[in-house]
Amino acid sequence: MVKAGRQLENQGFEETVDGLLARAGNGVAVKYVLRFPEDRMVGGKYQMSTHTIYLYIEEIIRQCRLLFGSIDRLKEYMAVITAHELGHSVDSELPGLADRLDKSLTIRERAEIQLRIEENAWKYAVTLLPEIDSDFMRRIIDESLSSYRLRLENEIA
Repeated sequence: MVKAGRQLENQGFEETVDGLLARAGNGVAVKYVLRFPEDRMVGGKYQMSTHTIYLYIEEIIRQCRLLFGSIDRLKEYMAVITAHELGHSVDSELPGLADRLDKSLTIRERAEIQLRIEENAWKYAVTLLPEIDSDFMRRIIDESLSSYRLRLENEIA
């Protein structure tokens, strides 16, 4: 965690996150972790049971570099990822949608619910960050939702 702490300080992540937490005002906890523990490139995750957001620093840096070719806008990228996770933390539909995912569902039904969960979080993120360049934000949102949308398209075909 020491290395994650240095990266946070160097990039101004904590200040960015603290500002968003103050805006959201819902008492969610945030934990900074160096890497996501599985073999996926996940920048953040909200855990409903503990009302905690986990931010995976190396993945966020890697995502920003892959999507934009550099880390020049890393602070903004971090804000967008955090706002999205905050969107999950305030989503009143999330408990019901998550319960539905525990039921026996078709692949299509599961994909629709997962997409709705993500879209709900992104809608909130957009309202939380009106100052962020809309093209920048749209590119992140589209990339984030692409796998969910593709799953649905494949189910329709």
